[in-house]
Order: sequence, then structure tokens, then C-alpha cells
Amino acid sequence: MEWLSMLAAAALFAAACNFDTVILAMGWAVRGVRTSFFHTLVIAGLTTLITWLSLLLGRGAAVRMGTGFAGALGGLVLAGIGLWFVLDWLRGLGTSHPAETPAAGVGLAGWIALAAALAVNNAGVGVAAGAAGVGTGWAALANFLLTLAALPLGRALGDRVAGKLLGQYALPLSGLLLVGLGVWQVVGG
Repeated sequence: MEWLSMLAAAALFAAACNFDTVILAMGWAVRGVRTSFFHTLVIAGLTTLITWLSLLLGRGAAVRMGTGFAGALGGLVLAGIGLWFVLDWLRGLGTSHPAETPAAGVGLAGWIALAAALAVNNAGVGVAAGAAGVGTGWAALANFLLTLAALPLGRALGDRVAGKLLGQYALPLSGLLLVGLGVWQVVGG
């Protein structure tokens, strides 16, 4: 039953990390930009590599601090990051200007730069998740698979009402997933 808990934690982690990927792909779809399978692999591969390294960093910190303390601290940090996302979204409710979607990459270097930008969000969350005890291999695999799915999903939702709603609520949904994962890691760990 513990492996099921590890899979669920990895899936929640990867889902929270990939809302921005869906939103980015939705913005590209509205502009008529299509990612090739190769570019999708570049984005998924690089974000997963950085995510995996951050998970390992968090896991290493947990070993140094003691897994019980580090797990609780990592869970609290995950919940804190999630609350920050929700509060950030609440602060932005009064603004009327939509966020600008970054332009798609020009050449391989451009796609690598976009993948690195997406991975920045995953890195901070990955350190906390690694310290909280989220399985590094499972979380990295889940991130890779969900990134592969997030790009076509975002493209499909790009000009539909459901996509606009998802775009509007992606930050608080990601935040709530992180809060749930953090609480789960503190209570279950």
C-alpha cells in the first residue's frame, strides 16, 4: 500500500508542476503555434531533468537533517508554497490585464530556454517535495509523462471556454494541490 501512496504523491506533485505547461500551450494554441513531437520531448526532458535534480537535492537535505524532521519541514514548505500561489492569485483578482504568454522558441536554443523557464517553478517545489519524502524516481517519471500530456492538452483547450477557465484558475488549483500534498506529507510522514 505504501507504493500506492508514493505514486499518488508523485502524481499530485507532477500535476501541480504542470499547470503552467498547460497554460503555456493554451497561449500558443491561441496564437497558432504548434509544438512538434521533438520540441515536446525537449521540454519534457529538460523540465524532468531539473525537477529530478531538485528532488535529489531535497532528498539529500532530508538525509542530513533527519528524514522525520525534513519530511515535516518539506511538507510545511510545500503547503506554504501552495498557500502563496493561492494568495498570489487572490491578490491578482482585481487586475484587468491578462498575463502574457511567452513566445514559442526559435530553433532548438529557444525551446531549451522555454523548457528551462518552465523548470524553474519545478525546482523550488522539487526541493521541498524531495525533503518531504516524495519519491524522486516516481515524481520525475510522473513529471515527464504529465509534461508530454500537458502540451497537447493545452493545445486542445487553447481556444475553448474550458481552457479559458483553466487558465484563470491554474494558479490556485496548483496551489491547492501543493497544500494537499504538503499536508499529506506532514500527516502521513
